[in-house]
Amino acid sequence: MPRYLLDTNICIYIKNHRPAEVLARFSKLPPGKVVMSAITYGELCFGAEKSSKSKESRQILEQLITLIPVLPLDETVSAHYGKIRQHLQTSGKLIGNNDLWIASHALANKLILVTNNVAEFERVPGLRVENWVAQSRA
Repeated sequence: MPRYLLDTNICIYIKNHRPAEVLARFSKLPPGKVVMSAITYGELCFGAEKSSKSKESRQILEQLITLIPVLPLDETVSAHYGKIRQHLQTSGKLIGNNDLWIASHALANKLILVTNNVAEFERVPGLRVENWVAQSRA
């Protein structure tokens, strides 16, 4: 059963093998403990498509998802999205739409979100967040 949901920036760090400490932390986890959101996968696909080396980027992405499987969305994620968006809108603390979906995905599946964008995600009540980049420098 997964424990961590990796944000897009962490997946990119792992793909690029830097910072090395993030890759080392990821490598210590047993298979099946880490997933990425379908939203993150979409963001990574967009990055691959706009790359000047799109074919190579798509191949690297296909390798990445063998290490970090894609967690599909379901109605529970959508329900969390509605509640969280309403709360953040009412409090005047909205976050980016894709980040809102990723946070909803983590909460719906009781996963810890790993990101280097902690300030954005800390606005979401109840979301557990870790920053492996900051931990590697501590």
